[in-house]
Amino acid sequence: MIRKSQDCITFSKEMFGGPGAIEAKQILNEGEFCDKGRLFNHIVLKPGVTIGKHRHVNDFETYYILKGCGVYNDNGVEVQVGPGDVTVCPEGEEHALSNTGSEDMELIALILFDKK
Repeated sequence: MIRKSQDCITFSKEMFGGPGAIEAKQILNEGEFCDKGRLFNHIVLKPGVTIGKHRHVNDFETYYILKGCGVYNDNGVEVQVGPGDVTVCPEGEEHALSNTGSEDMELIALILFDKK
């Protein structure tokens, strides 16, 4: 299967009370995870946009930063992140991400189920 870029599902959405709305492109759609996960997206955060703090239950999330810079909140500890950085939020933990730079921040987000 090949899905052309123009055929990908895109959307904008405020995330977990953070200011502004993310812009997302689904890399995989619902039903394409073979029951292993629920999200695989390319995400753009404009300057000042935040994915608000949220907890993962029965799944975990990782971000791979492609472009831009920001602050990642790892269970209350804030860390500067930029291109090439990888964040992991295990099941039961909390995280948030803010674009604190002056350019768009781009990342890949992946949520897989944690079936312990």
